[in-house]
Formats: sequence, C-alpha cells, structure tokens
Amino acid sequence: MKVMDDFFSPRSVAIIGASRNPAKVGHVVFRNFIEGPYKGKIYPINPNTPELFGYRCYSSVLHVPGPVDLAVITVPAPLVLPVLEECGKKRIPAAIIISAGFGEIGNHELEAQVVATAKKHHIRFLGPNCFGVVDPATGVDTMFLPRFKIQRPTPGAIAYISQSGATLSVVLDWMGMKGYRISKFISYGNAADIDEADLMAYLADDPATKVICGYFEGVREGRKFFAVAKRISQKKPIVVLKGGQTAQGGQATLSHTGSLAGEARIYDAAFKQAGIIHAANLEQVFDFARVFATQPAPKGDRVQIITDGGGYGVLTTDAVIRNDLRLAQMRPQTVLALQKAMPSHVVIKNPMDLTGDATTERYRLAIEAAVADPGVDMLAVIVLFQVPALTGDVVEVIEEAKSAKPMVVIAGGGKYTETLKKPLEDGGVPTFSYPEQAIASLRALYDFSHR
Repeated sequence: MKVMDDFFSPRSVAIIGASRNPAKVGHVVFRNFIEGPYKGKIYPINPNTPELFGYRCYSSVLHVPGPVDLAVITVPAPLVLPVLEECGKKRIPAAIIISAGFGEIGNHELEAQVVATAKKHHIRFLGPNCFGVVDPATGVDTMFLPRFKIQRPTPGAIAYISQSGATLSVVLDWMGMKGYRISKFISYGNAADIDEADLMAYLADDPATKVICGYFEGVREGRKFFAVAKRISQKKPIVVLKGGQTAQGGQATLSHTGSLAGEARIYDAAFKQAGIIHAANLEQVFDFARVFATQPAPKGDRVQIITDGGGYGVLTTDAVIRNDLRLAQMRPQTVLALQKAMPSHVVIKNPMDLTGDATTERYRLAIEAAVADPGVDMLAVIVLFQVPALTGDVVEVIEEAKSAKPMVVIAGGGKYTETLKKPLEDGGVPTFSYPEQAIASLRALYDFSHR
C-alpha cells in the first residue's frame, strides 16, 4: 500500500494530455496544479507544443529528466494504452486515468488491456473514468473542475471516496462553501485496479483522516470489502451512502460506472455486520461525519436541550425520543443553582428554555452547568440568534465550553445566522439548521461509540 502515498503526496507529477485549450480536461488539470499550493515538480506532456504557461512541455514522459511519481492521464481512450506503456518504461509507480470510454460504455476489452498493461509494469492506478484526488494538505488536485467554479475545502479530518465524479464535485463545492474541512477527496470511477476497499484500507492508517465517508454504487469484491470495512470500523467510523438502491437506480449504475448495484437489502445487512453507518442521503453523510470528526464519545444516551425558543425545544425533544435517546435529568443542586442565577421566568427543565430575552450570560451559565452535571451525556444547544438581547459573543461562549461531552448547535435562520454559524463550525462545533439532523447525528455517534 506504500505506493498509495504517490497519489496524495508525489514529489513530481506528469500531466499527460496537458493542453493550451481551456475546453480540454488536460488544460484544467494542469492549471489546477500550477495555480494551486502544490510544491512538487510539474511536467506537462504534449507532443504538439514546446511550452505551456512558462513550463517546458515534453513530447513523452520518457523525455522527462528525473523520476516521476504520479502520471495523470487525460488523453482519449484509444491513446491510453500506448501512454501507459511509456509510463511503465519510465517506471512511474502510480497513475490516475481520468479518460472515459471503457467499461462504463461496454468497452470491457480495452479496460482489460489497460489492467494487463498496468500489471505488467507494476503500476497502480485509479480509474479509468474518474476525477482523481484532491488533497488540500499537499496541494494535489487532479479534478478537471476550474477553481473559479468550484471552491476547494481546507485541510481537515474527513475523507470522502466517491465512485461518481459528478457527485463528488457537487459535494466538494458544497463543503468548500460551508467551511467543512477534508483530509482527502477521491474519485475512483470504474475501479479497474484500485477499488473502494483498497482506498478504505489506506485511509484507515492515514493520520490526517478521522472519518471515512463514501458514495458507492457497487462493490468490486464483496468479501474483500466486507473484511476491510469490519476491521476499520473498530477504530474509525465509516459513513456510506449507497447508490442504486431501487431497481431503476441499479440499472442506471450500469451506464454510469459499469457497476452491478446489487440488492439494497443485501447491502443493508452487510453494512450492518461490517459496522458501516448507512446514511439516508448525501447531507446526512456529512452531518454524521462532522460530528464524528469533532466530538468525543458520549458516556451515555442522555441529552440536555438548551434553547431560547420554546417551539424549537419541543421539536428537539421529539427528535431525541424518536432516535431512542433519553432526556437528561440534572441533579437537584444543579437546578437550584441555575434557578438562583437566572430570572424567574427561565424554565430550568429539559428542555431548558432561556426564553426570547436570552442573553449570552444565560447561555454561559446553562452550558457550563450541563457540562459539569454527571446526569448529562450530550448537549443539544439551540441558538436562535435573532432574539434581541443575544449578542454575537455567544459564539465564543459556546466554543470555550467544549469538553469531554459531545455538543451540537441548532440554529435556523438567514444570512445573519449563517454568518455566526461559520466560526462555530471552524472552531469544531457542528452546527445544524434543524433538530432532526442534529439529534440523528448524536444518535449515530452514540451507536458507533457503544457498538
């Protein structure tokens, strides 16, 4: 698996099919490397031009002086085989074949020839028909998606593996906008060589990755996948969204990545046995992932709700019960101390309603009491930032209250609310717009911690 490092931290990269034409995939990939933070050597390969954007262009990887760790192949499908042969002669250990036109369109013979050629030369490869990788820590970015169109997330602890490049691109842009942080993004396409199990095994030992997320349409080798997932889930959470769960969706995967989707109930059972957390949709994948990446394991299932809006408190209570969690009961001495410190109209129960005239100081007192009380295992803090007496420094109060107990923030609203939620997210406090999302994430955290 050591060769896997060459996909994420290569000392040198050759972009085969680099082009001056902005409409070409090779142009975008090359621009991403030269305009991004990547610090290694970059070699554009194109026999029809001597220079690209100030870089000397080589007619073949065989003419590149010195070693090449990673080849990014963007040429049309019929040219991939001779290009791969040259990569083999150059002793390039890793390749990302972005080119499409293989098994996903029924061209299985050509795909098999690519596999045989790569094996002959001991080349490990991602693809074909993929976007490749993004590693914000090293600056490797093989996505043929211009940076001005799709924002890249900053370094973090969430890894995302996707069989679908399009799904990955949307998620990448969305996470960048939201300020969610990633360790690695990987699109592996047809999985002709490296598959989802190989990637999960690598990420299991990656110190930058705390949570492994994935979108899978099919699994190349079921037994291998099951064994790898079962081993990894003992130490790192795996959150997966399975595509093609309906009969029609399963048929659609055949023309997408050439995968056999399989029956949904079989995957459900296998995921459960392997310890994989099966998400209902893409948003839930990252709801769970953000909580796993930032929050400690809870000792129990008792949730204390703190709110400045009664209705949101009621909805959160319903969500706690529906997710088979319990409402916490704070000790009488904690309740008495809060009653003395708070105005008489504040409701010191669960939910604890700080009411519509809530202040930052009330939140500080309430959160500190819940964190210190042994009857509370988890905190769900509802902050309706719109109430008149509440100031923006409540964000600092919440961040400073991080402890050995998991805490999520629920805050619904518009631009002002979203502005204040971002520093919380940056500070490692997961924020949600709706109670159902937040409590389902706490339940997933509890399940993983107590499996």
